[in-house]
Amino acid sequence: MKKIIIALLAIVCVSCQTAVQDNPLKDKIILFVYGGWDGHQPKQCHDFLKPWLEEQGAIVYSSQSLNSYTDKELMGKVDLIIQTWTMGNISAEQERALTEAVRNGVGLAGWHGGLGDAFRNNTEYQFMVGGQWVAHPGGKVDYDVDIVDKKDPVTKGLKKFHMQSEQYYMHVDPGVKVLATTTFDDEHASWIKGVVMPVVWKKYYGKGRVFYSSLCHDVNDFKVPEAFEIMKRGIEWAALSKEGK
Repeated sequence: MKKIIIALLAIVCVSCQTAVQDNPLKDKIILFVYGGWDGHQPKQCHDFLKPWLEEQGAIVYSSQSLNSYTDKELMGKVDLIIQTWTMGNISAEQERALTEAVRNGVGLAGWHGGLGDAFRNNTEYQFMVGGQWVAHPGGKVDYDVDIVDKKDPVTKGLKKFHMQSEQYYMHVDPGVKVLATTTFDDEHASWIKGVVMPVVWKKYYGKGRVFYSSLCHDVNDFKVPEAFEIMKRGIEWAALSKEGK
């Protein structure tokens, strides 16, 4: 009987481990900071993503203030920060608290201008993110996204897809791991014809995992299945930062 009980306990343990692996956001504490320029619909994007995060078992703290980064009690328990805050200004104290948290193992994830065009005067912040927006020739245009890493869990199984949105031209850290790219034509800027630009990447900043996607100008862009799937998988990857997996 004792052997049977031990065997059953082993099966239960394996099942629990599998469940955790299948649901990387379960019990993760997420700080979701949103604000800045309204054109990127930070509140609407927050309201769209938060229910999905909670469905996965995450504990979400929502904030419309950058002062959350200086809340030591909160930041001490956070596993992941999701930020959508286009442009705006961040104080030296807020930036230092944010960058130190990520360097020490808190994950960071975001998209489009909410992460890649925030705090234009703060180069350490840009160093952490891995890139900075500089242009979107033609505004909202038709363009394709090419999957260049077909083995990474964030992009595995996905194929080339189409977007009608802002095609971001960015200054990008050559040290990031590029997962997807886009190629510019010469319709709106003749000198960039054929330029291949990273669209999705992952990197480390200290011990922290950083995930970025330049897709999704506003909440409607999340209706593109591949764009939403990439964002979900990127969030899941970054959320495991403290676990060191």
